[in-house]
This record gives sequence, structure tokens and C-alpha cells, in this order.
Amino acid sequence: MATAKGYAAPAASAPLAPFTFERREPNPDDVVIAIKHCGVCHSDLHMVDNGWGMSIYPIVPGHEITGVVTAVGSKVSRFKEGDRVGVGCFVDSCTTCAQRDLDREQYMPGLVLTYSGPQPGSDLPTYGGYSDHMVVKEGYVLSIPDNLALDAAAPLLCAGITLYSPLRHWNAGPGKSVAILGLGGLGHMGVKIAHAMGAEVTVLSQTLSKKDDGLRMGADHYYATNDAKTFETLAGTFDLIICAVSAGIDWGAYLNLLKVDGTMVLVGAPEEPVPLNAFALIPGRRTLAGSMIGSIKETQEMLDFCGRHDIVADIETIAIDQINEVYKRMAKSDVRYRFVIDMSTL
Repeated sequence: MATAKGYAAPAASAPLAPFTFERREPNPDDVVIAIKHCGVCHSDLHMVDNGWGMSIYPIVPGHEITGVVTAVGSKVSRFKEGDRVGVGCFVDSCTTCAQRDLDREQYMPGLVLTYSGPQPGSDLPTYGGYSDHMVVKEGYVLSIPDNLALDAAAPLLCAGITLYSPLRHWNAGPGKSVAILGLGGLGHMGVKIAHAMGAEVTVLSQTLSKKDDGLRMGADHYYATNDAKTFETLAGTFDLIICAVSAGIDWGAYLNLLKVDGTMVLVGAPEEPVPLNAFALIPGRRTLAGSMIGSIKETQEMLDFCGRHDIVADIETIAIDQINEVYKRMAKSDVRYRFVIDMSTL
């Protein structure tokens, strides 16, 4: 066992504080990673507060992890010491399946989350990327393209794949009209990726305060949702709406913005149930769907796509001892557009 340093919350809604814990000894198929940067995801805040009722304490958050390989097991063939790598939202999958589902593993039983998940063969939970190093199975380690900076690439491991997966699944591209609801940590990645895919991209944001940013990132249009005329102007406009917010909204009003056979996909996860009138769906044969991150295979595809198009997150780099203040700012949406921890400050 190797001693690790990190930051953890000891209980629900408690401040994060320095925490020392043990990482498992590497197996022959493991990669040891020195963590250089870790993105701060809004789900970290949900998990620390136990907003979804699934947290295990003490909790070391962080699943947007980039770093450098420091050692590999004897059976590892894809990585070597010094490689630039990433780890996303899970570190094992299909642990209760007959075989690993490479294309849909994030939806299969037995998913092991990068933090606050049960470790197979251990009584301890998994601990995430707000720490100095980690040990991960080779099959769950990702290659970071050389042209992407490790700090700005970190949010691709959750925010990037969370938007890439539904955009790819619902065929965003030339000839498709795509709306991104919410220009935050998730939404700004959706704008960049949808634009690179060739779709016509519209940002739907509460106000026009971030309009210049949205257009710079690749949006063709930008509308304020606090203006009732927006919903009249855009009725029946979109093939696809990606909802990247977790706050309550008027679901029927947004579904009315879809074309016939259009789809609205939830990637933000509200803590409260979604109230819905069936007639928001029935007359236009519309679909309300959900999407969750992506498989390791698809995540590597996303990283390679971002490498080809020079796509990274817009970030604000922070020291680890700023994390509690950053959580307060994040709860107020006071970030443009993703906080990333510099782990050299640990």
C-alpha cells in the first residue's frame, strides 16, 4: 500500500480538508499516475453534499484527471513511464457482467465510479483525483493528445465526453440545428464540439451576459431565455437540444422548441423530479432522453477528436486550498467556465 495525500469531505456538506489515505498496490495490469491537474465538476458539489443520496464518506472527489505515468505493471502494453494520460468518471466496469460492454459500459451493472464507489475486493470506497497519485487498470486509462495542455484538457474527461456522447449519438453535424441549454462548464464544451462537428449551434442562456463568449466558442446564434419572445421566435426550430443545466426549467416550453421528431437530451442532473405534461411530447412525436458520460472507447474517440480540432475547456486554475471557496462560487455559477486544480499546490 502506498500513502496518498489529498483533500476530502468527512461528512455531507462538510468542508474539504487535507486527508491522508492508502492507495492499493499496483497489479500487473495497473498504471500508476502522478496527478498533475483535476477539474472541478458540479457533480463533485452534488456528491460532497450527498445531493443524490449515494455518497460514501470520507469522500475524495475528482474525476477529470490528467497526469503522467510513473510506473506500469508487467502486463501493461499501451502505456509507459512518462506518458500523458487521463482518468475520467469510472475506473472499472461490467464487474457483474459476463463480459465487458465496450460501447455501453457506463450503463451496465457493476460500474465502479472513480470516487465514492465500492472497490471490488475492498471495504474502502474509491478515492478520486483531488490527490497526488492514483492506481488504475490499464483499460480505464486514456491517452491525452500531445497538443492539448494537461490543465485545459482535464475537463474533457467529464464535461467533454458528457456533451460529445449525445451529440454523436443523435448525429449532430451538417444540416442539423442544435441548441445548447446553459453556457456553463458542460454547455461551453457542447458549443465547441457541436461547432466542430459542423452543426448549426444556438446557445440558450438565461441572459445575454455571456453572448460574446458563446459566439467566440462557435455558436451561430445566442438567445436569452428570460425573454418570452425567445420561445415564440424559436418554436419548432431544433433537431436536438442538449440540456446542460441542473436547475428547474419549464420543460414544456423547451420541448416546444423542437422540430417534429426532435430530441431533448438531459445531461445536467436535477436533484428534483422532472414534471412533464405528456402533450409537450405527443403532438410533435418528440423525445425527452438522457445521456451519461461515455464509454472508455468513446472517451478516447472524443479526446482524439478534440486533439484534431484543438478543443479544450476554458479554465480558471486554482490551488487546492481554494477548493471550499470555489465550491461556493460554483454554486453561484461564478466560473468561466471550469475550475481546474493545480495538484502541485497540494
